[in-house]
Amino acid sequence: MADARKVTGLRAHLAGQAAEDAVLRAYEAQGYSRAASRWRSPAGEIDLILRKGEMVVFVEVKQARSHGRAATSLSARQAERILTAAALFLDGEPKGQLTETRLDLALVNGEGAVEIVENAFAAF
Repeated sequence: MADARKVTGLRAHLAGQAAEDAVLRAYEAQGYSRAASRWRSPAGEIDLILRKGEMVVFVEVKQARSHGRAATSLSARQAERILTAAALFLDGEPKGQLTETRLDLALVNGEGAVEIVENAFAAF
């Protein structure tokens, strides 16, 4: 039984990594560059942190069979942790909390298609 859980966990980890890689490629095609991946803080983890000019974009990546299902998998509690972690990241930026930012939700469906929802955290 433990082996089955390990296989399932590994499969989920690899699928998550593949989704993050697809999202990164989509952003890079729009001129963004990666600042960090799976950035960890005491508040939680941020999947991708990107830069475009002076703007910093924090991205939560969600993968599911459909974009709709992926979109509903972000909870208010998780959003709050990501917002707190983003504030901690900004503490290390030259402009600190005055840095231009955006918090996006990137959805990846079962076929690997990426949909980016800009400013998705405004609802939280």
